[in-house]
Amino acid sequence: MQPFEQQTTIKRRRANWIGLWTLYRREVRRFLAVSAQTVAGPVVTTLLFLVVFSVVMTRRGQLEAVGGVPYLAFLAPGLVVMAMAQNAFANASSSLLIGKVQGNISDFLMAPLSPSEFVAGFALGAVTRGLLVGIVVGLAMWPFVPLGLAHPAFIAFHALAACMLLGLLGILGGLWAQKMDHLGAVTSFVVTPLTFLSGTFYSIADLPTAFQAVIRANPFFYMIDGFRFGMTGHADGSPMVGLAVMTGANILLAVACHRLVATGWRLKS
Repeated sequence: MQPFEQQTTIKRRRANWIGLWTLYRREVRRFLAVSAQTVAGPVVTTLLFLVVFSVVMTRRGQLEAVGGVPYLAFLAPGLVVMAMAQNAFANASSSLLIGKVQGNISDFLMAPLSPSEFVAGFALGAVTRGLLVGIVVGLAMWPFVPLGLAHPAFIAFHALAACMLLGLLGILGGLWAQKMDHLGAVTSFVVTPLTFLSGTFYSIADLPTAFQAVIRANPFFYMIDGFRFGMTGHADGSPMVGLAVMTGANILLAVACHRLVATGWRLKS
């Protein structure tokens, strides 16, 4: 089995759109086949977060506004992005790892797909799952927390950018992992901490200056803050800086994924 860069010595003049579409459709069908786990499950988990925070904060008398925004309206966008991000990561990473564990990763390597098409197929599948989960979670929250549309363009951009970011990160995680324990470690020690330490449940304005600086170095902060700004009009950081950070982070991850796939890194036993 040869790495992609050797398989594509003779460059095609046209992109393999049929191959890309086939891979994308395969990824979408894969998670839709178990939608109770991949779509309904995150909805239940997110609503439980909302209920727990609502009850706890109400009983403590701490359900005040954050930056002029009611706390639940402040919390809801962060929960939506968190659900989208985690599911986008899970989709790409689990698909690649399962392919390696079951030994059918060769089906992807032998297909007439370039590294760009390989990465795009898995990333777009992850984006689709993330967006679908976000839409369903948002609709499920709507009766309890009306979600605003202060800046629809920011909502659309950060939803897409967040899902793409985690989809690409999921590809890197799936490439690196050799067994489920490895992938669990990435989720536990990278994705979950970055998600929870991103201002999902609180305003970073309430934190000491040193901690604010640490959180501002976390790209997850910008995807949640930008999405929240799109819904509520409130942002803890600069919305324009967030646009730049999300764009730059996605480009860097896309380049890294392309390079690793092109060299066949950890795709061959």
